[in-house]
Amino acid sequence: MRRAPPRTTAERRRCAVVTGASHGLGSVVTRLLAGEGYDLILVAREPAPLAKEAREARRFGGSVVEVAGDVATAATRARIVEAVGRRSGLDLLVNNASELGPSPLPPLVKMPLDALEAVYRVNVVAPVALVQGLLPALRRRKGLVVNISSDAAVGGYPGWGAYGASKAALDLVSLTLAHELSEAGVSVVAVDPGDMRTRMHQSAYPGQDISDRPLPEVTLPFWAWLLGRPMTEVSGHRFRAQADHWGPDP
Repeated sequence: MRRAPPRTTAERRRCAVVTGASHGLGSVVTRLLAGEGYDLILVAREPAPLAKEAREARRFGGSVVEVAGDVATAATRARIVEAVGRRSGLDLLVNNASELGPSPLPPLVKMPLDALEAVYRVNVVAPVALVQGLLPALRRRKGLVVNISSDAAVGGYPGWGAYGASKAALDLVSLTLAHELSEAGVSVVAVDPGDMRTRMHQSAYPGQDISDRPLPEVTLPFWAWLLGRPMTEVSGHRFRAQADHWGPDP
């Protein structure tokens, strides 16, 4: 990826938070943003992969803060809010961290309820909590919230009930927040990145060959398009990153 052009000291640097930043789609988005000149606050559960991703992002010259922890916990979210609080505002929040649930995927009627609750804590509660905690910073920059959804939110696929239901809930959360925050100048979108060759997708199909799925880099043209749009134009919409046309989902 290209290195961002140098900025003058008077030029305000953009700031982004990316959760689930150390693998797959999160890594791709992180490196895109680093190349576009964003300062980054990167969040992931595993410290070693997170540190590696942060080192790569720092090659582009921006500030990178690592927050190792689970976004389902209030303590981790408080550290994210604290890190953002040291900035003058927040331009972009990418709620990418996701919980799949048990592997192999059980039918919904056999899903352990504690595991179901864990899926919702990461996929629904944590994004809402982060928007609540980061709202003052988002409001100052008229920022954008991107909630990562899934085709499972609309597919009703056997075995994907818990994950899909949580992403369907996140879609409605995204639309509701877009309506509620419009007067504050904060925009919210949901993005379905499509089937990809990721660690999570492999966990859903243990032992199976998923090499026919594209790598997460397939979504890069979409992200460049989205971040180049006026935020008020995209807010409230659900997008499919691998669609032939990047207009809003009907």
